[in-house]
Amino acid sequence: MGKRGSVLSQFQSFDAYAKTLDDFRVKTYYGAALTIISAILICILLWSEFSDYRTPEMKPQLVVDKSRKQRLEININITFPHVPCYLLSVDVMDIAGETHNDLAHDIYKTRLDPDGNEIHVEKAKDLGDQAKGINTVLNDTTVAQNETYCGSCYGGDPPESGCCNTCEEVRESYVKKGWSFNNPDSIEQCLNEGWKEKIAQQSKEGCNVAGSVRVNKVAGNFHLAPGKSYQQNNIHLHDLQPFLNDGVNHDFTHEIHHLSFGPKVQGVVNPLDGIGRSVSQGHYMFQYFVKVVSTQFHYLNQTTIYTNQYSVTQYERDLTGRDTSGHVHTHQGGLPGVFFNYDISPMLIINREERKSFTHFLTGVCAIVGGIFTVAGIMDGFIYNAEKTLKKKIELGKHL
Repeated sequence: MGKRGSVLSQFQSFDAYAKTLDDFRVKTYYGAALTIISAILICILLWSEFSDYRTPEMKPQLVVDKSRKQRLEININITFPHVPCYLLSVDVMDIAGETHNDLAHDIYKTRLDPDGNEIHVEKAKDLGDQAKGINTVLNDTTVAQNETYCGSCYGGDPPESGCCNTCEEVRESYVKKGWSFNNPDSIEQCLNEGWKEKIAQQSKEGCNVAGSVRVNKVAGNFHLAPGKSYQQNNIHLHDLQPFLNDGVNHDFTHEIHHLSFGPKVQGVVNPLDGIGRSVSQGHYMFQYFVKVVSTQFHYLNQTTIYTNQYSVTQYERDLTGRDTSGHVHTHQGGLPGVFFNYDISPMLIINREERKSFTHFLTGVCAIVGGIFTVAGIMDGFIYNAEKTLKKKIELGKHL
């Protein structure tokens, strides 16, 4: 027994938490207040730590992007309050040489009145509906021709049927030929359809362009510019006669409601969403230089989303030779409109959704409890010693 007691006595000497007798413990009101405050703080911080433990977090990883054969989806929704739909052309081209003029598939126009309200007579018609062409966009009417009628193309390149039976077909034939369509009054089909009158009726309207297009995953640009677009000798051209000669001062004031590259992902911010630019001059070019970065999101439920993020810088200039401060510069000429020049980053951001480990949570709990009690103990000791010192000085003053 003596030997066992000696071993236990030696073992007790390792106790770092020596206890004092209850008779020597002093309880104070400020000690009670510190205890209650500490308990409240511990409960609040423990709940915060538990919520943080239960909330997944995204951990980014930067790697080289090797997926160059994929297609890039561009989603747009832009409003032009001072350019009618029949004047707008949406074109895409890239450094690989692929060009899409006057995009039709999955791109929609909505006519807007001068107050910005949607005109329900013509609601989001497909821009590429070449069977109806500009007359569909203008009034959803076509000229009724008999089966034997074959209209002249007036020297333009005829369609596959060999006949230009509508004003739009004549206009298309002119575009293919590289001619300007500037005198519809001399064309029988246009006179029969009242083409010029319909143009005049809509000259003060606005237009909303929305939709998506898939392009090669290489650097390129897409733009919204006036006039029918076409290629001639590998040069991209626009017929600006309707834009310049209709007697109305059109300008490319615009608001970008949405612009993204790929599927929408919660939490991803598109820098151009909600951005608007205003200008009073008709001959004005807006350019947005976009750097696109491929991004993947891997979630805990085993789903993966492939999308893109982007950064952007903006430049604008007056095509008549003056900048925004009124100074004359030498960079004159160009095509009015809104241009998006995009470049593809060689890097890929991989975001993986992860939960914190239980050991991390346990470490946080210990740190909170131990830290608060330690600080509270230091404060309690400081207040207690200060109170004792003050009492001694008061008692000493009484004796003197």
